[in-house]
Amino acid sequence: MFRLEDGQAEYLLLLYPSMAGKSRSYWDLPKGHIEPGEKEEDTVRREVEEETGLRGIKLLPGFRELITYSFRVQGKNIFKTVAFYLAQTGQQEVRISFEHSGCVWLPYTQAMSYLKFQNAKRIITKAHHFLSKEGLRSRQNHPQRGSADVPRGGVAHRPAHSVARRW
Repeated sequence: MFRLEDGQAEYLLLLYPSMAGKSRSYWDLPKGHIEPGEKEEDTVRREVEEETGLRGIKLLPGFRELITYSFRVQGKNIFKTVAFYLAQTGQQEVRISFEHSGCVWLPYTQAMSYLKFQNAKRIITKAHHFLSKEGLRSRQNHPQRGSADVPRGGVAHRPAHSVARRW
């Protein structure tokens, strides 16, 4: 998820609360679960709206990246594959869901320093290169004004509503 600020891409990061057994929260990209019978693109639109309140996002054709990862929950290994799409919004205000404790729009370099997981860093790097190659100015709608100098703690917003989990 990105928006343009003075012709530069800013990427949306969400602050996820600490996972079971972990003591720290972490910044990551929006994601969620696909519902039965739902197309990936529809999942992206639904999950972004549920997790952030952003509506009318524009999916950029030609960008779809997969990551796979695993983790343990209650002694079980969980394997996941996640498809990431690149979407644009002209909105700045985000209403995060109960699943998150903060959000922030950041330019590429700052976003990279916030991200914990290498998979997320790889996705945002590919998105940034894709936008650079495609030409940001040709994608400019109506950029919102705002500061890119956000404290590392991010901006906490009021909760939105319940959502499905990650896709």
